[in-house]
Amino acid sequence: MSADLFARLKEAAHPHWQAYVEHDFVRRLAAGRLPNAAFRFYLAQDYLFLIQFARAQALAVYKGRTLAEMRASKSALAAILDVELGLHVRLAAEWGLTPADLESAPEHAATVAYTRFVLDAGMAGDLLDLRVALAPCVLGYAEIAARIALEVRARPGHPQGAWVEDYAGEAYQAVAEAARAELGRLAEGALSPPRLRQLERLFAKACDLEAGFWQMALDAAAKDEP
Repeated sequence: MSADLFARLKEAAHPHWQAYVEHDFVRRLAAGRLPNAAFRFYLAQDYLFLIQFARAQALAVYKGRTLAEMRASKSALAAILDVELGLHVRLAAEWGLTPADLESAPEHAATVAYTRFVLDAGMAGDLLDLRVALAPCVLGYAEIAARIALEVRARPGHPQGAWVEDYAGEAYQAVAEAARAELGRLAEGALSPPRLRQLERLFAKACDLEAGFWQMALDAAAKDEP
């Protein structure tokens, strides 16, 4: 079971997982019907999320049990600070958002809720707790993008096509597979039933908070409608 802890967590949290990966935000995005205002709002909040994600990777270095785990987390931290944030800034620029816009955007309550939940899970628990709390984000984006990529590609000029391709591409899919394998390694050995239930609850809550992150963008766009 521990070899594919992710599959076990998804099964246990099935309704929570489905509500996240099949959220109306995702369906509208795939169909090319997502309001521009919703995606623009999402981009600003996702930038703020990435900053907290970097802090989570820094915490993962501290929580690492081995040098290999610490080095892997250090590499992930560097990738966010030195590569991903820059890529995000360039994508946001295509949507009319400047670096100043991103940095000055106030954190929405949904952004605070999920990111601080992740950090708290890592502070209170071990590296496995932290990785389980992050799994819906890291692995969910890979699954969502792979599922909707064909639909998006069938619509030339799709406004979010580049975003989907980033997560559906080989590089990110490899990141997701490595994260899935890490969950299995961290769970090696028999997890006690109480420990497994605790991880299942953690994963389900993270799925709910991810769904809330999507809903945040739709709600913000709806407020801008005349």
